Amino acid sequence: MNGFLNIYKPKGMSSAHCLNKIKKKLDYKCGHMGTLDPLASGILPIGVGQASRLFDHLLDKKKVYIAEFTFGYETTTLDREGEIIKSDGKIPTKDEIINVLPNLCGKVMQIPPIFSAKCVDGKKSYELARKGISVELKPKEIEIFHIKLIEDCSPKFKLEICCGGGTYIRAIARDLAYALGTFATMTELERIQSGYFTMQNCTHLDDFLKALDPCSFLIKSDEPLTYEKLVLNAEQSTRLINGLKDDYDIPNGKYRVYAENEFWGVGICEDNKLTVKPYVRG
Repeated sequence: MNGFLNIYKPKGMSSAHCLNKIKKKLDYKCGHMGTLDPLASGILPIGVGQASRLFDHLLDKKKVYIAEFTFGYETTTLDREGEIIKSDGKIPTKDEIINVLPNLCGKVMQIPPIFSAKCVDGKKSYELARKGISVELKPKEIEIFHIKLIEDCSPKFKLEICCGGGTYIRAIARDLAYALGTFATMTELERIQSGYFTMQNCTHLDDFLKALDPCSFLIKSDEPLTYEKLVLNAEQSTRLINGLKDDYDIPNGKYRVYAENEFWGVGICEDNKLTVKPYVRG
């Protein structure tokens, strides 16, 4: 059994707990892509069986979030679960926020939150922070495609954020507030898209767990991939699986490789030689 599940994770549950419930229901090995914190809800892609091997080919896809930022204070974790460390900040106007948003978009350097899973000297940053140890994280380049203000309930503001992988939404709250000369904390978060996986093709966790046939929600392993399709004939398939390197008259790049009608995995062509890695079969 291979494929993906597009599960809508509810608030108040860790991604690991959500995954364990799915494993128990399917009685099969699974993995999740793109952790959602317990306070967040939304899209959590799940790889079932060997489909989890394809996660590396999906990580660079765009993600879309609806985030609520509350201005006037900042917490240790940059979200509502932390302790307040800065307060009495000014509350910006809608127009002030809109005017600053373009400066946060594009390829920018972002300092991850101290309470994150980033490693410092072999230890996770949040482990050190919890012990009161000073942590200094290096900025990392991320890409933010757009940020739109969609709701004004001052001091709370909701924004739609479209970004690349590796972006910390709560760090955007911090950086937006600093650009306005104040403080902010992320108080709500919902992921509404992770590449191919959207609200339109997702299944709520409760509905999945109640289903008599949970496998009916499986998405085929090749569906989220956008690489060009490469179909091998029987002879080519046999030679490839036996480790023989034939010449393929195709451009260098990545392909969705099929042995006739069976999806085999992602193929990489270099100098006319084809290597399938990873294999997703059976």
